[in-house]
Amino acid sequence: MSILTSLARLRALKEGVAQPTATVRHCHVSERPMVFVPLKLSGEAAAPLAAMLGTDRDRPRLLVVAQPRNRDLRFAFMAELAEALLPYVEGFATHTETVERKNADPYERALDAPQLVLPNPAGVAFTRLLGRSTRFRRTDGPYPVPEEVPLLGRWLTYFAERAAHPGSSLTLTATEELGRHWASGQSGLEDANLAALLGWIAPPPGLNGPEAAEEAEDPLIWPPAGPATDPGFDAEVLAPAIDDGAAERVTEALRTQLAPTWGLVWQAIDLLRKLPEGASVPTRWEGDRGSFSMMAEQISEGAPPQARRDGAVAAAARLSRMERAQASFEVQRAYDDPLIMAEYRLTGEAFAGEVIETDPGNTEGEGRSRKLRPVVLIKTDDPVRLQPGAALGTPDRRGQAAELVEVHEGLVTLKITKGMGRGRTPAPGSVPEVGERVCYTSLTDDFQGSAALPDREATPWTHGGPPQEYVPSDEDAQEEWA
Repeated sequence: MSILTSLARLRALKEGVAQPTATVRHCHVSERPMVFVPLKLSGEAAAPLAAMLGTDRDRPRLLVVAQPRNRDLRFAFMAELAEALLPYVEGFATHTETVERKNADPYERALDAPQLVLPNPAGVAFTRLLGRSTRFRRTDGPYPVPEEVPLLGRWLTYFAERAAHPGSSLTLTATEELGRHWASGQSGLEDANLAALLGWIAPPPGLNGPEAAEEAEDPLIWPPAGPATDPGFDAEVLAPAIDDGAAERVTEALRTQLAPTWGLVWQAIDLLRKLPEGASVPTRWEGDRGSFSMMAEQISEGAPPQARRDGAVAAAARLSRMERAQASFEVQRAYDDPLIMAEYRLTGEAFAGEVIETDPGNTEGEGRSRKLRPVVLIKTDDPVRLQPGAALGTPDRRGQAAELVEVHEGLVTLKITKGMGRGRTPAPGSVPEVGERVCYTSLTDDFQGSAALPDREATPWTHGGPPQEYVPSDEDAQEEWA
């Protein structure tokens, strides 16, 4: 936990209401998200019990497995889930744009992409298990399943994997996104309770944050946000209804558990929508649209489902992509948001101050090698722990680069090395003016190339040697739910 987040938590505790830790929204929120609230059977890892989903908050669709240990009913549930989810997902793949690429063939990218919103990370983990348990199923032979079930499994796996990709908005969890934008006066573990977290952020009339959070701990008022259900509900309500074979009782009982969370997720979406979108969010959403388009293309071309596990090279490549995405996401958030940048100002990786002197016409070199290098003198009260020669960027003029020349008694001298035009004089507005307040940082979102990894066929023996081409097997198709 950062210093500023810790301070925000203390202030929230003192004032009785959550404190903002962001000035802008760092995720994309779709105009038509698919809210998905799943429940699982207690004691089994991937046995579905019920789900509430839909894109209209006033018309949720409730799916229930009245006898959760009945295999046929489980697959009937998954077929219903596919009927509800697949048209939504596949509809985005029909409208595309052609994207030109340097040194590569153009490709078709969806104009928009689906977005799955779940209550919490545990729901994403359960979604991953549902995908793993269904994407290998056979549509023929012993124990066939409807043809849409394996396809649903592939998409569920994909959305679960994108949830772990830094900066991606294809799969959002309400608790994580709220926790990224507000600090409550409770612990991070308690923030996993969606009702409690929202109680701190937007307490009901007549209650403060602590009181609303305490009320949220009562499962009779606010049932758990899933996928696990309350043990008291399981023992006193659900189990007797299942044992009696009373499908209507089971359905209505599960509706009471899902409906409150359904409303909370939409409340979280409303709160996020009220925040202005960060400048870098559209760019990241373009990446999401590209990823979705590639997945849709793979499916349409008949590619096999995702393998159970990656080979050594594929795993290393995935880790490298995730690391690059995480570094880029952190930089973009800081550039978009002064509150995030403030963390780096505290550590000395960034500084802000007032421009007190400039030399826009300063040059270096002679003759044809002569280069325009405007010099800027900044007065700052921030601790600057950067060494001369450090490369700097600024959120005030994105794409501009500078170099730290000297730091002395609160005065920082830097020279601009990029982003002032190609003329003999700086382009208008490219050099900060005297009296202007600016911010510079060593954080830069420069392009990072892919890690140098061997081809699959050249996987060293220390990592298992070249992997065999993955082909789904009967063993995959017989994978258990639990």
